[in-house]
Amino acid sequence: MTASEKPKRFWRQHRDLVLFLLLILGFRSAWADWVTVPSGSMNPTILEGDRVLVDKHVFGLRIPFTLIRITAGADPARGDIVVFDSPLNGQSLVKRVAAVPGDVLELDGETLIINGQPARYRPGDLTRLKELLSTTAAERPTVLSEDTGVTRHEILILPARTSQRVFGPVTVPPGMYFTLGDNRDNSADSRYIGFVPRQRIVGRATHVLASFDPEHHFAPRRSRLFVPLA
Repeated sequence: MTASEKPKRFWRQHRDLVLFLLLILGFRSAWADWVTVPSGSMNPTILEGDRVLVDKHVFGLRIPFTLIRITAGADPARGDIVVFDSPLNGQSLVKRVAAVPGDVLELDGETLIINGQPARYRPGDLTRLKELLSTTAAERPTVLSEDTGVTRHEILILPARTSQRVFGPVTVPPGMYFTLGDNRDNSADSRYIGFVPRQRIVGRATHVLASFDPEHHFAPRRSRLFVPLA
């Protein structure tokens, strides 16, 4: 067999497998995918070890393996949990959209203020503390329910941590988004990495598909099977 015949023979023998793999990779790149969350920046909503389903086409169908969109799609909204490539280093991050283009955002202590309206807070579900890793639980966290008037979800406060609790006010520029982690005192979000361009937002996180506890030999957390994030 000549050298020029080897690629042809390989293609004949394996083309079905190659086409199947390309189809799967293209689907994951442009339509839907899952990501593994290694950090606690979205506690208590998302835990370390969660496998999160990401709806990628909702914000516009893209050419696979690129950031080029061929349909406009919906725009991210306040409260959406999104996956995006960090504008600093390209790392894939999972955060919550706190402010959209044109919004004026401010943080005063733990209070989020959007367009001059402070969010309302009340004690959150304390059972969420049982799900946290022991290292986080040792910091005596507090769970609060945050109601902005548009969305309501729980956030985690780590009183002993030093973080940027006073921020802004800033106006979100056109085509940009301001993100925050639900774990307000342990999140490298827009307070530190800046605004997130629309083009870098690759999808909306919708469900926890599965979860594996890193503190217990990655044992499955059955209670988190297909938990909705909205």
